Amino acid sequence: MATTEQSPDTKLKRGITGPLLFLFILGDVLGAGVYALVGVISAEVGGALWVPLMVALVLALLTAGSYAELVTKYPKAGGAAVFAERAFRKPFLSFLVGFCMLAAGVTSAAGLALAFTGDYLSAFIDVPAAPAALVFLLLIALLNARGIKESVHSNVVMTVIEVSGLILVIVVVGFFLAGGNGDVSRVTEFPVGVSPASAILGASLIAYYSFVGFEVSANVAEEVRDVSRVYPRALFGALLTAGVVYLLIGLASSAALPAEELAGSTSPLLDVVAATGAGVPPWLFGLIALVAVANGALLTLIMASRITFGMAEQGLFPSIFGKVLPNRRTPWVAIVATTAVAMILTLSGDLASLAQTVVLLLLFVFLSTNIAVLVLRRDQVQHQHFRIPAVVPVLAVASCVLLLTQQGGEIWLRTAILLALGLALYLIQKLVRARKAGKSA
Repeated sequence: MATTEQSPDTKLKRGITGPLLFLFILGDVLGAGVYALVGVISAEVGGALWVPLMVALVLALLTAGSYAELVTKYPKAGGAAVFAERAFRKPFLSFLVGFCMLAAGVTSAAGLALAFTGDYLSAFIDVPAAPAALVFLLLIALLNARGIKESVHSNVVMTVIEVSGLILVIVVVGFFLAGGNGDVSRVTEFPVGVSPASAILGASLIAYYSFVGFEVSANVAEEVRDVSRVYPRALFGALLTAGVVYLLIGLASSAALPAEELAGSTSPLLDVVAATGAGVPPWLFGLIALVAVANGALLTLIMASRITFGMAEQGLFPSIFGKVLPNRRTPWVAIVATTAVAMILTLSGDLASLAQTVVLLLLFVFLSTNIAVLVLRRDQVQHQHFRIPAVVPVLAVASCVLLLTQQGGEIWLRTAILLALGLALYLIQKLVRARKAGKSA
């Protein structure tokens, strides 16, 4: 359970309160994914798209329990990589965990670029998707290099915009159904000739992408006031709130539109709103969706470039990735590298496959964290912290293994290529360090 504590000393200012942390996590979870993935999930399970969303919520809550314990036990910036270092004492394993987080960020940005250039953008301008995605990532890189100063308060604004769009969908569909329109019976329909159990499991793998944003919150733990009391409440509260919103979105989408119309749409929620005849201008909802998607891509690329820069500073990557612009003081080489990889990834698959690649990468991170919480049970700290029953991380490990078994060969191949790239950078830097050590000997 959560208890009060005397937080360890930190150089960072503890300026994040409980409500701000709740909104920070909610903003990360209720991100761009749901605006684009409703159609992809519907293609798997038909009208019952709310079911895999709820399954994914339960699976996410299991791993969130491990994060709640470890973040309050070791409230330091760094997240899963720090937990792996403490638990396993293997620098290479810690590197792999950190690199998986980095690769997941880059891959997520690629998927969001494809989501941005779909039908939401076509409400304003009709352009080819692939070139538009590359231009979008280039513009994000330029903003990143200019020096964007994120704050929790700006995230609150973006969260309000993202949530307002989702609430708009729920409200207009509610009036639509109250007028005797739509078909509520569709919410229990599965595709003909498909096993419901296998359809739900496969769709849950995609839906899991919509909940994994909570991992980012571990990196701000050092700046949270009374972290042992505040963090678990904010974490579980945000996930449950997101779950309620996703449940209503799933039910509303299926009731408003047949599964065959949702499946394959790159702007499913825009189509849902249009089907209600509510008179909401397509450009208005399209703008809300584009803000959500663009903000998600920007945040993930900022995170990825800073992780790359930090790993270079720690000697894990070649030092060139640590170069910064003289005036802007932004890591321009890291920004160029992560953006270039994201651009290549946009050409390697569709939104669904990229989302599954993100999930696969983060499953390795979550496996490490769920095992770490069990290994570190014998490690005592001087302050009180949240403690989850041991069965929860055990179930979380099992859930990660289950989701790993659902990944296809294409997803494993893309992930293997990304990990091979990280391994090559690690070996290059190790050789450089060995040569420098030999010359100085």
